[in-house]
Amino acid sequence: MTASNESVAFDTPAHEQAADAFAMWVFIGSEAMLFGAILLVFLIGRISYGPAFAAASQRLSLPLGTLNTVVLITSSFAMALAQLFANNRRWRASTWWLAATVLLGSVFLSIKAAEYTMEFREGIAPVLGAPFTYDGPDPTHAEFFFGLYFAMTSLHALHLIGGIVAIAGVLVMWSRATQSSRLRRVRAIGLYWHFVDIVWVFLFPILYLINR
Repeated sequence: MTASNESVAFDTPAHEQAADAFAMWVFIGSEAMLFGAILLVFLIGRISYGPAFAAASQRLSLPLGTLNTVVLITSSFAMALAQLFANNRRWRASTWWLAATVLLGSVFLSIKAAEYTMEFREGIAPVLGAPFTYDGPDPTHAEFFFGLYFAMTSLHALHLIGGIVAIAGVLVMWSRATQSSRLRRVRAIGLYWHFVDIVWVFLFPILYLINR
């Protein structure tokens, strides 16, 4: 094992980096299938119960959803800068942008938590045994919409939390890692973070912008 090559399984750093990228793409592909299956269920429901889904969507907070979209896109920009500076071996700048990504991800989760709180108080959160008191049209299929909404957004939030934890771990081990290891880790977590952002870019319009 050399200073630029962490594993004896690879003869060169380039092979090690290629294996890292391939493994991350395989992981992202499996997660994409998971989200894709839930999205398919949602789209079938949207086609079958369009008016009920459209009316239920009106109860979601478009301002908060839009704000969170801006926050997450900005976090993706911060992650891109962290990768850019890492590629140029500007390590201090890279750590600052990684920290900014964590901060923006945390802001997203805080806004989402506030939105969830509002929805529980309004009685439109049919999860965890909470009472469902929706007073709009077709409450049965509206409940189906809100159930899918919470399933998709909470799953996305869990993936975002995973990304935040991973970035925090990279930052904690930063001073002890070799330059090659830093670069590999930033690239890998960057792929994952951009994937999570792209998922939200799909979720936002289908959940918040139905017939708006």
